Amino acid sequence: MATRLRKTRKLRGSRTHGWGQVGQHRASGHKGGLGVSGQLKHHFSSMLRDNPDHFGHDSTRPPHSNDAKRWAAVRDLGDLYERHGREEGGRRIVDLRAAGYDKLLGGGSPGGAYAVIVDRFTPSAAKKVSDAGGEIVGQDDAGAQEIRVEGDG
Repeated sequence: MATRLRKTRKLRGSRTHGWGQVGQHRASGHKGGLGVSGQLKHHFSSMLRDNPDHFGHDSTRPPHSNDAKRWAAVRDLGDLYERHGREEGGRRIVDLRAAGYDKLLGGGSPGGAYAVIVDRFTPSAAKKVSDAGGEIVGQDDAGAQEIRVEGDG
């Protein structure tokens, strides 16, 4: 490779190699940063000219709810009873509404008969709780009316 014919060989000793004052063509310091840096500071006027909608929100986008949903599984009823449960008339009652849970899911097995108060529940959760001799008061996945699912016990 004939490196002796390249422009760099001719520019040896010239300090800036044709890039003007010392410091130009070095990183990005002379232009105020890389990319979109300084949009609210020293590049503000450029931002207003080139991309005036860069900051702010899009008002046509509908707002979304940030309400976090909490679920509990059937396997957790024992622990939830110890923390949030009460006993009335010989029945163990777990009030998931008061504990902040929105829905009872059907994972696991209940490990006892519980009367569960919850806003929503799955069909498998209702079957498992009723098979264990408990009951659920709330709305099922499809229904809008409040229903009561009771077991054998």
